[in-house]
Amino acid sequence: MKIGLIRASLPSYFPEKHGIWHAAEAALVALCESEGVTFYVAPDIPMDGAQTKKVLDDCAARGVDFILLLHGGFSMGDVAREVAASRFRCGFWSVPEPVRTGDIQLNNFVSLNMSMSIARQVRDLSVNPVQWYHGAPDSPALLDRLRTTVKAIKAVMALDGARIGVIGGLAMTFYNMEVSTSELRKRLGVDVAHHDMHELMDRMAALEVNRVSQEVTAMAQAAQVDGVSDAQMSLTARAALALLDMAQAAGYGALAVSDWPALQVNLGMHPGAAFSWLEEKHHLPVTSEGDVLGAVTQLIATSITGRVGYVLDMTEPDLDAGQLLMWHGGGGPLYLADDQGAKWINHPMIGRSTDTGPIYGAISDLVFKDGPVSVFRIARNAGAYFGMTANIAGRDPSGFAGCRGWLDTFEIDGEVASLEDVVATVMAHGLEHHFILVPGDVLGVLCEFASWLGMDILGCIPMRGHLDRRDFT
Repeated sequence: MKIGLIRASLPSYFPEKHGIWHAAEAALVALCESEGVTFYVAPDIPMDGAQTKKVLDDCAARGVDFILLLHGGFSMGDVAREVAASRFRCGFWSVPEPVRTGDIQLNNFVSLNMSMSIARQVRDLSVNPVQWYHGAPDSPALLDRLRTTVKAIKAVMALDGARIGVIGGLAMTFYNMEVSTSELRKRLGVDVAHHDMHELMDRMAALEVNRVSQEVTAMAQAAQVDGVSDAQMSLTARAALALLDMAQAAGYGALAVSDWPALQVNLGMHPGAAFSWLEEKHHLPVTSEGDVLGAVTQLIATSITGRVGYVLDMTEPDLDAGQLLMWHGGGGPLYLADDQGAKWINHPMIGRSTDTGPIYGAISDLVFKDGPVSVFRIARNAGAYFGMTANIAGRDPSGFAGCRGWLDTFEIDGEVASLEDVVATVMAHGLEHHFILVPGDVLGVLCEFASWLGMDILGCIPMRGHLDRRDFT
């Protein structure tokens, strides 16, 4: 990502006198260095539309992705209009007055106000927004706001050109996971490619024994092997390595794999532990059941947090206690495990109620450590976004075998919500049942990310004692 700063002011005002330019550039240089983005200052200070167009052409030639128009003093509306009408994602910034008595020195907040109103006239802000900023260059609140923008646009750019590999297609009956890959390419720039499940199985069979043994050893060092046979651990390592090879060969940033029923029928295994290992060791997000939008959501989580998130179901709402169990019986990295750590266990559902029992396929078994988390999902062919914050609060018993944690203290889009409201919101919006959980509160960045892409922000819908058609509109 590259930020371009355009300085704007009429010559009769005093940004140089009060050090506005220097302080702003120094603050932006430090911010860009900390966030790993580059920074460019346009050398000219445009006074009209024609001059602004030349500056914008220069920024385009230098690969600028985001224009920050700094009102160092009062600026002509021509400048703001040209920037707002351009193809760039952009933001307008003003700084506080250096003194608040006597002659007004900058008059730039008025210019900011004027610029935002002009932007609405020349740009559809609901689809292509313009962010505004007001604050001194050393203001923590201003820098947090700018940092949110940087993180959000980096996530947007991380999707543009990203590739997702789908292996085995969509799992049977999971109609809610269907997605238009053409819409994904158009809206996000994400490319989706498909592979037959036989390619994965052939790659698994062809792996060298020593390489598989080394991977099994590494898995056993990372988590206790509890009851899983050597044969199943070997199949798990083979699945992980084969998936990794496929991703690296095609340049995939994430995978969406149909984890059943072909692998159970043909190999007698489930790849849940393989997904966990890919996410924990190799930082490769994998979603089960061929969930492409889940994989997109994982790419966003990885860009914003630097870690792969957890693909989870909203499994058991305890309405009496106000707690929600989020769980999945396959996949999920190990880093969020509590003090008890993680184990590799047999998949608890495959083979149960049979003479042999549940001994086919391995998954990771862990309970999340307590703390704040964000839960979100990209939906509706990448046209909508849902997000909420919650708190992991451990309880005994801890929930079903697999990756899990009990959540409470919910907020949806900044609005306090009961567990009943969470359930009503998910049901009314018809959200797909895979959600991504990441540690910490990153909803501000996520909401801004969705806004830069013109997504619908899906808000809280309260629980009602009756059907209300407005909940579905």
